[in-house]
Amino acid sequence: MAVPLYQAKAEFFRTLGHPARIRILELLQDGPLPVRDLLASLDIEASSLSQQLAVLRRTNLVTATRDGNTVVYALATPDVAELLFAARRILGDVITGQSRLLPELAATTALEATA
Repeated sequence: MAVPLYQAKAEFFRTLGHPARIRILELLQDGPLPVRDLLASLDIEASSLSQQLAVLRRTNLVTATRDGNTVVYALATPDVAELLFAARRILGDVITGQSRLLPELAATTALEATA
């Protein structure tokens, strides 16, 4: 039985729901990297990096190729980089919207303090 599209999307976004996975994808936006370079750029243990890369491979967000003894990872499609860019843009809009509310919040708090 086929999984409904909304459920597949939810699973996809759950995959992106880990900070280390997001950071790995961000690092790979500039091009393929060997595992040693990923490990040097992340503040996680090698075993944790391996687990996170396995999740990203299983969901086809990254590809792995062997170059001698070195495994090199790359984004599976440029669409992943576009998704990360869209997320940054959305977060920027949200943060901007929230910061616009700060003066109103401060004014309301001041009024409540004098009441």
